[in-house]
Amino acid sequence: MREYIVQKGDTLHRVASAFKLSADTLIVDNPWAATQPYLISGQVLYIRPSTDRKYVIQPGEYARQIAKQFGVELDELRLANPELAEHDFTEGKTIVIPENHQDQIVRLRGEYGYEDLKEDLAALAHRYPFIEVGSIGTSVMGKDIPYVRIGQGTRKIHANASVHANEWLTTPCLLRFIEQYAQGIDGTEEHVGASQWVYGGSPRDLLEHTSLWVVPMVNPDGVELVQQGVLPTHPLYHDLEKWNEGRADFRGWKANIRGVDLNDQFPAYWEEEVRRRGKTGPSRRDYAGPAPLSEPESKALADLTEREQFDMVLSIHSQGQEIYWNYRDLEPKESRDWALRLAAATGYRAVKLGGSDAGYKDWFIQRFGKPGFTVEVGLGVNPLPMRDYDDIAAEVGMLMATVLSW
Repeated sequence: MREYIVQKGDTLHRVASAFKLSADTLIVDNPWAATQPYLISGQVLYIRPSTDRKYVIQPGEYARQIAKQFGVELDELRLANPELAEHDFTEGKTIVIPENHQDQIVRLRGEYGYEDLKEDLAALAHRYPFIEVGSIGTSVMGKDIPYVRIGQGTRKIHANASVHANEWLTTPCLLRFIEQYAQGIDGTEEHVGASQWVYGGSPRDLLEHTSLWVVPMVNPDGVELVQQGVLPTHPLYHDLEKWNEGRADFRGWKANIRGVDLNDQFPAYWEEEVRRRGKTGPSRRDYAGPAPLSEPESKALADLTEREQFDMVLSIHSQGQEIYWNYRDLEPKESRDWALRLAAATGYRAVKLGGSDAGYKDWFIQRFGKPGFTVEVGLGVNPLPMRDYDDIAAEVGMLMATVLSW
């Protein structure tokens, strides 16, 4: 075994992914890792040799056939076996089967965090020049809150994700759709899926008529806290311990880094939501803050919405497989039909929700009188397990494609 020194930002799943191992394998070799909620920089992990996927070539098989059988690109198969030329893929030889990324930029390498987001956005903007990437503002801790824009059309659609910290899986699910949409627009054979968009229709036509604005991680400070915990060197360390009620594990944390629930921050009967929640101070969830839009993250999202005057908005949350479409009977008459259409596309339930105020969707409907939706993806306990990523990403893709095809 080799030794690996834990670096800032490492988690058990991220290290396992880097060395092509499972998290369970790492725990077997480092049993102490199961007794603490987070890895700490400077700790030493013992890493066994990689358990690459191997395959013995069967009679009559050749490289292109094997690649297709395992759903990988031929070039990736060759790169994983550089010692073999095309004619060396002969019966009885043992080869390595690479991971099936199919030239994807957006993928999970352990928990999907803020650094992954920045890296993937830079790669997407480089590969697809028609993608605009920028910032709508900064978080409490000074992190840029990125946005992605595709299209110059007059119809403006907005979607956001990771408003709640422990719902971070919504970010790669939404960003995966952005990559698929860009592949379809690009239309070059070198990009997988580009020649035919998986959701049907014409992405290039959508590009001309629609502007899609996505804020994939509204709450970057909170996401980092959930995934990595907090060290005594953090300026809010003692406060965060208190607000988390003494728990060392922050995986149940929904709020931003100041203990404010960002989806209770919007000026739509905010006072009633405060009374309903009953939270008078910072907490891991349900504290609406000292005033509407007191937090830089919610203020940045509201400012973007005021500036761009979107025609429809979607806020992607987890979990429940439900679509909320109404607010105090202020929603336009087409909202219910739209919710039913989105439910049919995803298999989710369209729900008329009562007894909730101060959410982003609530404020948008009240302020602009246009369709707004809160979508609860997946089922289970947040953070949802990473094994659900592919299924949820497909559902988010169907949701977004249906909206764009309006």
